[in-house]
Amino acid sequence: MSQDYRKTPEGVSALTHRQYEVTQESSTEPPFRNEYWNNHDDGIYVDVVSGQPLFSSTDKFDSGTGWPSFTKPIEADAVTTRTDRTLWMTRTEARSSGADSHLGHVFDDGPRDAGGMRYCMNSAALRFIPADSLDEEGYGRYSGLFTDTTTTSEEQS
Repeated sequence: MSQDYRKTPEGVSALTHRQYEVTQESSTEPPFRNEYWNNHDDGIYVDVVSGQPLFSSTDKFDSGTGWPSFTKPIEADAVTTRTDRTLWMTRTEARSSGADSHLGHVFDDGPRDAGGMRYCMNSAALRFIPADSLDEEGYGRYSGLFTDTTTTSEEQS
C-alpha cells in the first residue's frame, strides 16, 4: 500500500447514518435492501471511509445471501480479519486494513474453483468506482483488470 488509507475525522464525518453504523459500530445492513448486492457493473469497491481499494467486480459472485460477495480482496493486504464472537456464534470479521472499517464477514462456503472463500460485505461500507471512471478517480492502476470489457464497450459506442 503506497497510499495512506487511514481513517480521518473528515472521512468519518462524511458518512451517512447507516455507513457510520456499519463501518464504525460493526452493524449489518439488511440483505437484499442494500446498494450493491445486485450490482453487475465492472469496477472496484473501495472503503467508504478512506477510499482504500478493497474488491474487484471480477471477483464478485452471487452468493444468494443478499449482500455483495467476493472470492478475495483486490490486494492480499487490503482486508484484515479477526474473530467475532457476537450474536452467540464465532465468525470471522473482515475489516479494511487502512481505516479499520468494519466491512462484513468471511465464510468458507464460497466457490470452490475460486478458493472457497466468501467475503460477505455490507454495501454501506463500500463505494463503487465504475471501470470507466478508474483513471479520473485516481485508481488507474486497476484499469488493467477490465481492459477486455472496456474495449468491447468502446467498440459498441
